[in-house]
Amino acid sequence: MRIKQFIALCNAAVLLLASGSLGAETTHELDYERQPGVAGKITSVGSDTLANLMTFWSQEFKALYPQVGFQIQASGSSTAPPALIEGTATIGPMSRELKPSEIRDFTRKHGYPPLVLKVAMDAIAIFVERRNPLQGLTLNQVDSIFSQTQFCGGDGPINRWSELGIDDNGYRAPIRLYGRNSVSGTYGLFKIIAMCDGDFKNTVNEQPGSASVVLSVASGKGAMGYAAYGYKTAGVRALPLGETKDSLVPLTIDNVRSESYPFSRFLYLVINKKPGEPLPTLEREFLRYILSEQGQEQVSRDGYFPIREDMLLRQRRLVD
Repeated sequence: MRIKQFIALCNAAVLLLASGSLGAETTHELDYERQPGVAGKITSVGSDTLANLMTFWSQEFKALYPQVGFQIQASGSSTAPPALIEGTATIGPMSRELKPSEIRDFTRKHGYPPLVLKVAMDAIAIFVERRNPLQGLTLNQVDSIFSQTQFCGGDGPINRWSELGIDDNGYRAPIRLYGRNSVSGTYGLFKIIAMCDGDFKNTVNEQPGSASVVLSVASGKGAMGYAAYGYKTAGVRALPLGETKDSLVPLTIDNVRSESYPFSRFLYLVINKKPGEPLPTLEREFLRYILSEQGQEQVSRDGYFPIREDMLLRQRRLVD
């Protein structure tokens, strides 16, 4: 009996040492080390949601490689594919997946599809002013508040706070709605996942960026808006969401990474990489930095959510 216990203990020790070794190998593989001969210019055209992250990544990368320059244009996810097709951008940040038509247009031009990398996780938040007493929203209520068509099952339009059970002073007026403009990936994704591709109410005030949405919601009582969670400030609060009032899910890192928060999403970088051929050194090293421990630390600092290590390794192998 003692021999069996001794063997079991030895096996457990071997497994423990092996798992520790694997963890160390993974950590080492994800660490970024400076490489020689990296210089040139990177042009980024696309998502406003990713604008801050691209700026942080570029600043840290430039600290490693002073001979590298960046031009970052945050004009909306829909502007990324045309820029990559025409060759006016090196990298196309997007806060949504590519549409089939965008892949088709790129393939028609270059003869192969673009390479799409998952580089971070984010969530589309429904923001209210921080003192707003509303506890959360069901998905049907979200549809009823923002959509005039209610394709997702909303039970008729919701226009006033009293229809959500809020009748406090300062909430007697109609809900003031804010959202993104139509070139935004956040706009397109929200339209699909929150409204089942329905039509927005004409009372939704479209803003050029998520920061503008958050600022508008924070500026006074009675406002609500959807925007990228990474732009959250102390003046607003992200509402828990769920199928029912009894199953509301708060917007936390664990709920986003497990995708249990309903409006979780990946953030992407789209690049022009010919199959079977290596990327130019500058592009490869910048992408390897983003998909490293150091790059993912920047994701956390900017208020977004780093992707899991196993997925990070898979993305790195697409670049190497």
